[in-house]
Amino acid sequence: MTADKSPSPWWSSARRADIKPFLAARSAITRAARAWFDEQGFTEVETAILQVSPGNETHLHAPRVELTGSDGGDVPRYLRTSPEFACKKLLAAGEAKIFEFARVFRDRERGRLHLPEFTMLEWYRANAAYDAIMADAVVLIAHAAQATGIGQFTFRGRAADPFAEPELLTVAQAFERFAGIDMLATVVDGEGDRTKLATATGTKVRITTDDTWSDIFSKILVEFVEPNLGQGRLTLLYEYPIPEAALARVASTDPRVAERFEVYACGVELANGFGELTDASEQRRRFTLAMDEKQRRYGERYPLDEDFLAAVACMPEASGVALGFDRLVMLASGATSVDQVVWTPPE
Repeated sequence: MTADKSPSPWWSSARRADIKPFLAARSAITRAARAWFDEQGFTEVETAILQVSPGNETHLHAPRVELTGSDGGDVPRYLRTSPEFACKKLLAAGEAKIFEFARVFRDRERGRLHLPEFTMLEWYRANAAYDAIMADAVVLIAHAAQATGIGQFTFRGRAADPFAEPELLTVAQAFERFAGIDMLATVVDGEGDRTKLATATGTKVRITTDDTWSDIFSKILVEFVEPNLGQGRLTLLYEYPIPEAALARVASTDPRVAERFEVYACGVELANGFGELTDASEQRRRFTLAMDEKQRRYGERYPLDEDFLAAVACMPEASGVALGFDRLVMLASGATSVDQVVWTPPE
């Protein structure tokens, strides 16, 4: 007879004892984060999980639900992939500094760094420059490390000091340094030139005939760039090319790049932030293109949130960032998987 080698359920006392220290660390980091936001004059908000649109990026997938309206008819809604739409509506309403520990959902994601349901710590500053929110992210990560007393983050053989001065690296510099590619030379008139990037890439990554400029960009980023980020200290990767701008505004210094940044530690992406786009027409154009591509690839598209687009047109200049809270807790507690730092892992 073969013994059952499947792991015990997460609620078994033995398995629970193993992750109890990580959950204690999560509580300590949560308290430290809330204290820091309070010191900075932020307001904690709670926005709705059910949304008209879960987000309009090509490769983000959200669970769909059917509600029953008062007339008995079906009302389609989605579990959000981010609280961003709701938070920006609050900025338009007059809120100046807000944050949320948001439960968010992503289909097609599961692994040591991915959960289908997870916590995103997201915050916004109205009338704040792009670099102000970048500085926020660095300070908050250091507070998390201080809350647990950990000296350095480690993951998959890599280490990073969360208290050291972070490395500042543009995406163009990273592509040149780690892949030998002049990435910005392939951005023409605000669009990515697929042929130019494929030629510059050569045989570095496998390219299929169906790959778009963004596909090739992502492959290079994952294979050559990300593994080298956050080594020894945090890395702030910034000035993403316009085709990867999503909801970020165009940089005033170079029309080929956007005010978008990501924070890395030990090769792990921790946060993604923007100098926020406030041009509703441009936002609609980007969303429509993304949904056209989603339809082509996956045979589905999400509706546009017209209320959100109306809010974008009247919201103030702002900057915001979304931080993967479970990943931060994992690194700051010494855990090796996000499953170890959530109270009730997926079953």
